[in-house]
Amino acid sequence: MSSPESRRKEYMREAIRLSIEKMKEGKGGPFGAVVVKNGEIIARGFNNVTSSNDPTAHAEVDAIRKACQTLGTFQLTGCELYTSCEPCPMCLGAIYWARPDKVYYGNTKADAAAIGFDDAFIYEELEKPLPHRHLPMEQFLREEALEGFKEWEKLEGKTEY
Repeated sequence: MSSPESRRKEYMREAIRLSIEKMKEGKGGPFGAVVVKNGEIIARGFNNVTSSNDPTAHAEVDAIRKACQTLGTFQLTGCELYTSCEPCPMCLGAIYWARPDKVYYGNTKADAAAIGFDDAFIYEELEKPLPHRHLPMEQFLREEALEGFKEWEKLEGKTEY
C-alpha cells in the first residue's frame, strides 16, 4: 500500500502529464489538473482555450466542471484539486466557489509569467476603483435588474449556494 505522500505525487504527476501531453497535442497552454475524491482521480482537466475558442477553458475549470458532472453536485467538498500551476484569478474564483478541501499546485504564478502567462495585470485591475480600470464598466438599468434578485428572495424551494 502506498503512502499518502506517494499518492499525492502520483496525482500531481498526472496533472503535469496532462499539461505536457495536451499542450503538445495543440489543445492549449501547458496546464493540467485533476480532482481526487477518496483516493481516486474522478476528473482530469487541461487547458483547451485555443482549441475550443473558450477563454474560460483553463485546466482547473475544466477539471471542476467534469468532477461536478461526475458527482452530480456543484460543490467539491471532500475533494482535492491538483494543478500543474498556481491558479490564475479566474480559476481561483472557480475553486473557491467549488469548495474543495485543498489545492496542490506545481509551478508558481511567477513561473507562468516567465513564459508569457502573466496574470499580474488582473490582480492590479481588481485593486483599482471601477473608473480607473482599463476595461470600462458602467452600471446600467439597476432597478430593472433588481427584479431578478427580488424574485430570488421570494422563491421557495431554491437551492442555496
